[in-house]
Amino acid sequence: MALDAVARRREAIAAAVREGLLGPEAPLVALLDVEGIRQAARELRDAFAGPAPVLHTFAVKAASLVPVLELLDAEGVGCEVASPGELELARAAGVAADRIVFDSPAKTVAELRDALASGIAVNADNPQELARLDALVAERRSAGQDAGAPVGMRINPQVGTGSIGAMSTATATSKFGVALRDEGAEEWITDSFAARPWLTRLHTHTGSQGVPLELMAESVRVVHELAERINQRAGRQQIDTIDIGGGLPVNFAGDETEPSFAAYADLLRRSVPGLFDGRYTIVTEFGRSLLAKQGFVAALVEYTKSAGGRRIAVTHAGAHVATRTAFAPEAWPLRVGAFDAEGAPKRTPEVVQDVAGPCCFAGDLVARERALPELEPGDVVALWDTGAYYFSTPFQYNSLPRPAVHGFGRDAAGRVRFSLVRPAQRMEELLADSGAAQRGALTGTAGAAGGPGRPVSSAAS
Repeated sequence: MALDAVARRREAIAAAVREGLLGPEAPLVALLDVEGIRQAARELRDAFAGPAPVLHTFAVKAASLVPVLELLDAEGVGCEVASPGELELARAAGVAADRIVFDSPAKTVAELRDALASGIAVNADNPQELARLDALVAERRSAGQDAGAPVGMRINPQVGTGSIGAMSTATATSKFGVALRDEGAEEWITDSFAARPWLTRLHTHTGSQGVPLELMAESVRVVHELAERINQRAGRQQIDTIDIGGGLPVNFAGDETEPSFAAYADLLRRSVPGLFDGRYTIVTEFGRSLLAKQGFVAALVEYTKSAGGRRIAVTHAGAHVATRTAFAPEAWPLRVGAFDAEGAPKRTPEVVQDVAGPCCFAGDLVARERALPELEPGDVVALWDTGAYYFSTPFQYNSLPRPAVHGFGRDAAGRVRFSLVRPAQRMEELLADSGAAQRGALTGTAGAAGGPGRPVSSAAS
């Protein structure tokens, strides 16, 4: 992360306090650096530039916010979706169908039919899904139509596990894709392509966070070699697209953006040179690496206390916006910034302390035994590198409302300006999500005469 990006986020915190976006009436807010997002997209495009056509897509699950998808699309990055909801978000953002890739291990027939009809690329996860696609393609052809959207097959190259097992998707027993090294699998794969001229893509994804670049590149190499063998058997360029997934790790230990997109692309050029010679279209599906460092959570410190000699700051940022950190702190540590009540960096002596959230369970800590300037009520803490997978998909524990999300940038005069990305959840919305309109449904009083929604009695009818 460039130093000017560090300055931008500090200015944003001070401006958010000054403008009341963060304060007693709004003790939690999420902020996105618009220029940082644009710069990350440019770095991705530049890293893969060359003779090979490239479609960059953003893994929508990493930041499922329509304005974010719209911004990335404007910067040349489409959408990778893994559910019908994510697909609708991409559509709402105005992303063209030919810039969307649909990956999911549990696509329904209706979802597959919609994708084919809409021109949205599909990667089949398993033999049963491929059989469904056979039927749908036959259905389209019987109606005088072509196969529809581009169709590929997800391959699990079974190359190994990264440092976070739950994030590794190319293991021997991964739930994703067709396991290439299982007995008879490669023969089945090549036969499947030989029987289906409309099957034109291969897809692989090694994992997300904790997977070394060398393991990611090995997956791509294995799948590229498989594509070459399939095309040789077909006697033509049947496979024209290789989707290499995403998964570039993020450095959560400091401001530096490492590894970079350029470092990964250079490794791929050395490991799989044929991928870049122009015969294949490359598809990427990066998520966390595009957004993590471009966003952060800022929250008020409500109370401070001590227990067993440990100082604890109780804040409004906890497991509901930093779920993975609270439940798996060793795998997902976060850096914490300390600011005073005016939003200026704190300069007081450091004290070892825990930074706790508002959730009602003992593990709701976003930092443990961390040396930070001594926090006091009214101070502000910032959870850095949380632009992906944190506040955009909150965990509604204790019925805590979703925080507002604002993008920030500078105007022509150099002043910080905010734009609302998602409003804070109102209590009426929280009640509606929790079935308030269905009060009485389980007690037998719903719809009884004399009250809202109560059933009219038989005598009255």
